[in-house]
Amino acid sequence: MRERAEAAGQGHVFRFWDELDAAGRERLSGQVASIDFEEVARLGALLSAGPPPAPNRFEPPDTFPLERGAELEERAREARARGAERFAAGAVGYVLVAGGQGSRLGYDGPKGCFEVGPVTGRTLFGWLAGRIAAARERHGSVAPWYVMTSATNDAATRAFFAEQDHFGLGAENVRFFTQAMLPALDSEGRIVMSAPDELFLAPNGHGGTLAALSDSGCLDHARERGVETFSYFQVDSPLARPADTLFVGLHALAGAQMSAKVAAKRDADEKVGVLGLVDGKLGCIEYSDLPDDLRHAQTDDGKLLFRAGNIAAHVLERSFVEELTRGELRLPWHLARKEMPMLNEAGTIEKRPGVKFETFVFDALGYAQRSVVLEIDRALEFSPVKNADGADSPASCRADLTRLFRTWQAVAGVPVSEHAVEVAPEFAETEEEFLARMPAEPRRVEGAGVVYD
Repeated sequence: MRERAEAAGQGHVFRFWDELDAAGRERLSGQVASIDFEEVARLGALLSAGPPPAPNRFEPPDTFPLERGAELEERAREARARGAERFAAGAVGYVLVAGGQGSRLGYDGPKGCFEVGPVTGRTLFGWLAGRIAAARERHGSVAPWYVMTSATNDAATRAFFAEQDHFGLGAENVRFFTQAMLPALDSEGRIVMSAPDELFLAPNGHGGTLAALSDSGCLDHARERGVETFSYFQVDSPLARPADTLFVGLHALAGAQMSAKVAAKRDADEKVGVLGLVDGKLGCIEYSDLPDDLRHAQTDDGKLLFRAGNIAAHVLERSFVEELTRGELRLPWHLARKEMPMLNEAGTIEKRPGVKFETFVFDALGYAQRSVVLEIDRALEFSPVKNADGADSPASCRADLTRLFRTWQAVAGVPVSEHAVEVAPEFAETEEEFLARMPAEPRRVEGAGVVYD
């Protein structure tokens, strides 16, 4: 192993080997054994390649809009029927990106274990599992759920699912796979060390989900289970709709390889990437890359021209993922340059310029021959938990959930709760389903609110 590192110009990773105890040597050798030095060399070559050429043209995408006339409503009805057929056939599997920790929320554990239910404290994992369970009941079919973890939270995530009896979905229908980690490099292309016995490893970006599906055998498993389409979503929003018949149906009717959901930006200055055409190819335009005049440009009816905020919800064909991951992942690398704490030659930590390497799943849109971009209602489908407080926080998410469920109560003509309200996805995922279950008495949780479950 040491010879391999020396031959690759990375022999410094063993500089302090003689000073390490047995545990340190085991930790370091395990990390080095996982390194593909040829890949590290390819990444190192990017450091001197210079930035990619700036795009010449940005255009807004063609979107299946939220506000629809009679013709598009008919298309939506057709799409829901087609989507329901796909779910009933068990042709749609679920892919959840859940590699993050809850440290930004002040929580020590996998982010998916964080409690956001406004009354019951139901976890993020619990909300999403409930939506999958509801789809199983609705469509009468069982589909696998692929949960991507990280090296940091894999064991804890598996243990949590086991404690919850896999949320009643069956252990055989939940398959875990782990995101790959890549070493950070210094400005000279050398692997960064964070301690004498530890490399500076970082996740390879959410685009790595696709490679990990392939490397873990999940693509083969999906093929064996008859899964032809993946519903891809992230763990941080309990309102995410993994089993959306409209989305899957539109994607199927279009013969698309990869599709995306978007939510209208709150305002021009909301720091979120937007979907659009970049020199004619669909992709995500980062907030900092969109020129100021385009960021504020408006349509004739006063809406933002570039308003299709990316919410990281996609539908992908399994065959498309297989094509992108055959050999090596066909997505561009993004370089994140920053000051990093790293071990110097004297064995002390100092901050120096370093680079982390990531791939982004939305870049795969540019390889798809056909795509659908579906606009959704943020109030119904998107309330992420990203920050400890303020916008997109646990408090704002719980408030959004209660606000939505109170709306359903009002439409149903039942007394609107003065306290928090929670509607389990197994009870109803939409206003229409809620109305169909009325009259129903909620379960009252003393001092907390009411629950429909």
